[in-house]
Amino acid sequence: MLELYGTRITSRLLLGTARYPSPAVLADAVRRSGSEIVTVSLRRETAGGKNGGAFFELIRELGVRVLPNTAGCHSVSEAVLTAKMAREVFSTNWIKLEIIGHHDTLQPDVFGLVEAARILTGEDFEVFPYTTDDLVVAERLVDAGCQVLMPWCAPIGSAMGPQNLPALRAMRAHFPGVPLIVDAGIGRPSHAAAVMELGYDAVLLNTAVAGAADPGSMAAAFAAAIEAGNAAYRAGMLEPRDMAIPSTPVIGKAVFS
Repeated sequence: MLELYGTRITSRLLLGTARYPSPAVLADAVRRSGSEIVTVSLRRETAGGKNGGAFFELIRELGVRVLPNTAGCHSVSEAVLTAKMAREVFSTNWIKLEIIGHHDTLQPDVFGLVEAARILTGEDFEVFPYTTDDLVVAERLVDAGCQVLMPWCAPIGSAMGPQNLPALRAMRAHFPGVPLIVDAGIGRPSHAAAVMELGYDAVLLNTAVAGAADPGSMAAAFAAAIEAGNAAYRAGMLEPRDMAIPSTPVIGKAVFS
């Protein structure tokens, strides 16, 4: 069971809703993933006019919790305004906070992120910040009132998988009591299992599922991988060794002369 801002959920897979071939494919992927939380970009859906209304109705029919995001925002003021609009539309204090600082890598503007997080938590938002794997930035976000951290493992949509496992491992060790959700850059179920084996609490996916040939089956595969990674971490995995150790005891072995 995972608790996020006082809300308990059983699934450790959060699913994005962009770039699916059709609403039916999206609905199938959400159902097969078992996800209880989906992210929604207010900017994208409100720009869709009538289609935006149909999209919101689909989300309600799926019975999942919405995590609105500020995707596409490049400044503090833009992100704060989008968050306030999202609260009105979705009737939730949850917000996934994104402020893009670099056009090519889509790397977060961590300075603006901390500033916006402080403003939004001061207005009773429950902020899920999309950030880097930098410990100092993470500390500033926690100081600003964030009770969840969402570090990337690679640039958004790159599908490269974890690029800095030592940094992700250090963040887990540094924030033992803070829910950590890996967001961005995961391309394969094995990538998701790898970060869950580090002790991360959940994974947020979009492109890896929406861009698959069969999004529903891929969503189910990711759900299984995340569950396996979490179970392995909790079971206590054997750490790598620099020498061979026999699995069969050598003491007491029969000796033939």
